[in-house]
Amino acid sequence: MTTVRIPAGWPATEEQARAVQDELRERVVLDEPGPPPGTGRVTGVDVAYDDERDVVAAAAVVLDAATLDVVAEATAVGQVSFPYVPGLLAFREIPTVLAALGALPCGPGLVVCDGYGLAHPRRFGLASHLGVLTGLPTIGVAKNPFTFSYEEPGAERGSASPLLADGPAGAEEVGRALRTRDGVKPVFVSVGHRVNLDNACAHTLALTPKYRLPETTRRADSLCRRALREATP
Repeated sequence: MTTVRIPAGWPATEEQARAVQDELRERVVLDEPGPPPGTGRVTGVDVAYDDERDVVAAAAVVLDAATLDVVAEATAVGQVSFPYVPGLLAFREIPTVLAALGALPCGPGLVVCDGYGLAHPRRFGLASHLGVLTGLPTIGVAKNPFTFSYEEPGAERGSASPLLADGPAGAEEVGRALRTRDGVKPVFVSVGHRVNLDNACAHTLALTPKYRLPETTRRADSLCRRALREATP
């Protein structure tokens, strides 16, 4: 387990954090397809908090994309690096997530975040932020649609519908509601960096052979919770 300090110069105010978002958002790459689903490695990242002790634990779990077997895993624990502000949650998590990724003994391949990429009020959620900082292809797979609207997709696994944001030019597709299990509530997929939306959805389906949530998220969630328990007895 890696112990993380808040980086020097890390944003301390909402104004500073939004300025960083504005700068980094210009670097998001949207015109690459990303790695083919079911090939190479795919890594899930997730975090768990102990708010009373102001501690956050992050986990990175690498899977073989073809078999979904665990290849490697790493954890990091640190101080929460930013107050809770909707739309700026990445600033609470990024230093510890980066440390967990950096502690892996192998390259992560595609990174799957339990959260959002473009499906974010400022079009720069954790998946996009992490992708720009690392240069890795990233996607976000979230449990709820945040502030965006969608029509219920068909009941069959693989059915999808646009996740829409209202903008000055009308409705904008920022992601998709994707059914990963027959008759079960969809997940909400959005592009982070260097992956297109079709491939992001294909990766999500490849990672959900049995359950609603991707195996990457399920395994990273379990590992970061365990790391938090061990760090905060």
